[in-house]
Amino acid sequence: MRAVGRTAEQAAAVYRASKDFEAAGAFALEMEVVPGEVAAAITERVSALTISLGSGTGCDAVYLFSADLLGENRGHIPRHAKVYRQFAAERDGLQRERVSAYREFTDDVSASAYPARQHDVSIEPAKLDAFLAGID
Repeated sequence: MRAVGRTAEQAAAVYRASKDFEAAGAFALEMEVVPGEVAAAITERVSALTISLGSGTGCDAVYLFSADLLGENRGHIPRHAKVYRQFAAERDGLQRERVSAYREFTDDVSASAYPARQHDVSIEPAKLDAFLAGID
């Protein structure tokens, strides 16, 4: 992910693109990793809603991917991201538990331990007899 609009020429290109999208009918524009001052100046000059992702507070709204917010990423964390919790280890633990549960399920099915009688739906013998008589 690279910042755009860090030179006068790049900033002008982002502005022109924003106006082009607006002219094409866009109701919202994402300002992704644009200098905050540039994003704010564009926000003042377009009627479309602007949404900042790493582009400062001068847009109409600010968002952050939940994976960044929850600390689920591994490796590179974008400069514009702020981690509020560390869920990566939790997610890893949950994944291990998921794999274990599916393994236990397939083992039970292979060993005919599941489904057991208590997991079945029953039918009264007389109703079963009536059903069987009706289909024979």
